[in-house]
Amino acid sequence: MRSVSSIISGISFVFFGLACFLNDFFINEFLRYGLSEFRALVGILELLGGFGCIIGVFNNKILLIASFGLSILMIMGVFVRININDTFYQTVPAIFYFLLNGFIFLHILIKNPPTLWKRSSRE
Repeated sequence: MRSVSSIISGISFVFFGLACFLNDFFINEFLRYGLSEFRALVGILELLGGFGCIIGVFNNKILLIASFGLSILMIMGVFVRININDTFYQTVPAIFYFLLNGFIFLHILIKNPPTLWKRSSRE
């Protein structure tokens, strides 16, 4: 299940990241948000996160970082949409991707907790 979720998230964010640079609708959305100066940064972060989710199918550390970063990016997107008074329907994609990446992140933490958090066998 995690692999499917990771690939769905990864492909989506590679698409969204490229769209930040190439798609007039996405470019105009950043103007509407009042955040056009952050469009390139968001695009790069989405591309990195998307590729991280795809590569992360084979590497939990990369997936952990990518899913956490995308979760943060998407919760910020939810707040931006609330701030500009978008409808719930317009906000649903950001909520969905926040929950999807949060699920991936938490799933990894629960199934494979970082070794720093494990108790030492000497205790």
